[in-house]
Amino acid sequence: MSDLLWEDIKVWFDPYLNGALPDIHIPATTAADWQKLLDLLQSEDWQVAYLIDDEQHPLPTTADDILGVPDKVGVQLNVRPAPGILAIFRPYEAEQIDFDVDLRELQGQHQVDLLFRFLTTIGRRLRKPVLMTPEGTGNEPVLGYHPEVDQIVLLTDDGSPWHEDRSAGRARWPRNDITATGDRECPGEPGSYS
Repeated sequence: MSDLLWEDIKVWFDPYLNGALPDIHIPATTAADWQKLLDLLQSEDWQVAYLIDDEQHPLPTTADDILGVPDKVGVQLNVRPAPGILAIFRPYEAEQIDFDVDLRELQGQHQVDLLFRFLTTIGRRLRKPVLMTPEGTGNEPVLGYHPEVDQIVLLTDDGSPWHEDRSAGRARWPRNDITATGDRECPGEPGSYS
């Protein structure tokens, strides 16, 4: 799943430096990807609450039901993949899946391993990258699930582009290869994310 150690990544989980609610997104999605996510939520043993304007409703079975809610209505999927971890999905558009987690809940190796297991499960089902950026910083991810290597990888190093770190045995790929769209190729790897 990941060989990232808490000591190496804890700076990215500091809620005071990076904001308490990092943005996690899956780029270049479609309604079919939202459907895969809904199917996954129904198949896993996760606590799921579907809210419309803070009122709980039964979880819809089709992506069209979630994506078809008017923009002015507050829709969210609250998912607890493990005790103490809450992911809040907001179905704004079919073209990207967005959600937040609370860094105050993710302190220590055990908690980040649970988060990484969750991100990996989603990424594997959708066969797409799942990227985490500090709160409100846009499209500069610091880590995420990389489908070509099937694990969580660090995507930043003091602001410089990433490379393969042979000394640590960790795969690190340049950010622009998996951030903008889901159809870019991984350096040195055949195929695409789609």
